[in-house]
Amino acid sequence: MRRPLTAREAARKLLRAPKSAVRDAAIRKTIRQIPRGKVATYAQVAAAAGYPLYHRQVAQLLRGAALGSLPWQRVVGAGGEIKLRFEAGLEQRTRLEMEGVRFRGKRIDMVEHQHHFRGWDAEEKGKGATD
Repeated sequence: MRRPLTAREAARKLLRAPKSAVRDAAIRKTIRQIPRGKVATYAQVAAAAGYPLYHRQVAQLLRGAALGSLPWQRVVGAGGEIKLRFEAGLEQRTRLEMEGVRFRGKRIDMVEHQHHFRGWDAEEKGKGATD
């Protein structure tokens, strides 16, 4: 039999599992920041949204999103690989090619087309040592 959680343990558990609506909104906002002609990986989107271990949640969110609500084609697997199968994968490749994304075989040229999210530390670096 398990002992009941203390208040501190319960608070820690809640911090590790934030509310789904807040997490989903952060992920949606992050996906919408990816410009045309650029791509980001599932893990990169999750980390930029503030949830670095939630790359599978990014895929689930995209799977359940309404058509046209998110630029789903701009989120790819690690190394620039399209993870969707069959017609969906072909459609994703076609949409990306229409946006000007180039491929090297089955993978996207990530050196040229990977989107780099601006983090909070970039803002600090821009201020300089005048503070």
